[in-house]
Amino acid sequence: MALPIVAIVGRPNVGKSSLLNRLVGRRISIVDAMPGVTRDRVSAPCALEPGVEDGAYVELVDTGGMGVDDPDMLTEDIEGQIGYAIREAALILFVVDARDGVLPLDEQVARTLRGSNSEVTLVANKVDSDEMVTDVGELNRLGFGEPVAVSAIQGLGIDELLSDMRRRLAEKAGQAEPEPVMKLAVVGKRNAGKSTFVNALAGFDRVIVSETPGTTRDSVDVTVEVDGRRVMVIDTAGVRKKSRTADDVEYYSRHRALRSVRRADVVLLLIDATVEVSQVDKELAGQIMEQHKPVVLVVNKWDLAREAAEAEQYAEYFSKKFPELSYAPISLTVAETGENVAETVRLAGQLFEQVKTRVPTGQLNEVMEEILELQQQSAGKRRPKVYYISQVGTCPPTIVGFVNDLALFDPSYQRFVLNRLRERLPYSEVPIRLIFRPRGREDR
Repeated sequence: MALPIVAIVGRPNVGKSSLLNRLVGRRISIVDAMPGVTRDRVSAPCALEPGVEDGAYVELVDTGGMGVDDPDMLTEDIEGQIGYAIREAALILFVVDARDGVLPLDEQVARTLRGSNSEVTLVANKVDSDEMVTDVGELNRLGFGEPVAVSAIQGLGIDELLSDMRRRLAEKAGQAEPEPVMKLAVVGKRNAGKSTFVNALAGFDRVIVSETPGTTRDSVDVTVEVDGRRVMVIDTAGVRKKSRTADDVEYYSRHRALRSVRRADVVLLLIDATVEVSQVDKELAGQIMEQHKPVVLVVNKWDLAREAAEAEQYAEYFSKKFPELSYAPISLTVAETGENVAETVRLAGQLFEQVKTRVPTGQLNEVMEEILELQQQSAGKRRPKVYYISQVGTCPPTIVGFVNDLALFDPSYQRFVLNRLRERLPYSEVPIRLIFRPRGREDR
């Protein structure tokens, strides 16, 4: 069964994102003084008894500021995401700023929550000292009883809040859900269709989709099932050139997107079929290569380009634009209609299986012997020789070879060996880390 949802709700700038980060114990949501930073529902598992093995868990959900006037005309979408979280929540943490007292927008939020069927805990945030605890009595008039006083930034009152959550959810909190089979990061430049792709997989509007560039700011984890397998799909903020990063929010959005690549098992690099490959696309490809992550090159909005280009032409085009990812498979999708979306995830699953494969040492050495017979470099009287080769790791497959002279294995010869290995081993479509070392006495 899915974990019960605890939604964090309130007007803008009361510290909702800081509270989620504090309760979860790591930075999930972007925190910034600018109102309206959070737009989508950002969620993470939260232990109600931190440090207790097999303790109770909930799914904690951060929402956008209720009543925010979004400058990109996304207010209705943000309110829709908040409304969904309220309807699905087993418990709502209604957060107010204790320093401001009760503002009209707090009263508006209170009226909305009184119409819900969920339990509500009033949380007075930014109570940064014991002296301030006595000043929160005014908040009682919101109609949700005595507030729990906390400081999300300093960690004060968090134990009391967790205790309140355990009491209210005694019959509902569950065990930690099993880890997803695969973590799949969806990355790309702005307006490539990442959020539309994620919504097509989820089967509903899990994240906000808009023509406005930069709509998604946080990385949003969405767990879906494909062929009975749990997959965590990570929707990321659209990346643009580093030199054009306008403010702290964009900086953190970019940072979270690149961090999502690092924590993913497989990456989907979404490329807009209607425009040429950009410098941002190339930069993302470079980041994926540096992290040695398996990747599917996803050509989205294929319906708008299929009359102008054949599928085979993309392979040739990408081999020039992304030579470092020449091994990566290509998928043509129309996220708006769901065309080939699930199939793309299945393809990613195949790459995940490849990257976990381990080849026996004997088979590797036989393959290497064949490769060395194909091409021998002349270097005076000396020729490249591999005495012994072994796979020492997976994710990515990592192969170490002990050789007679490193100078004989220049980059071009290493590429030759790597490409031949790729042709002969069961991980042809994923990155392979190949390391050559001189043979020492202990290797003789």
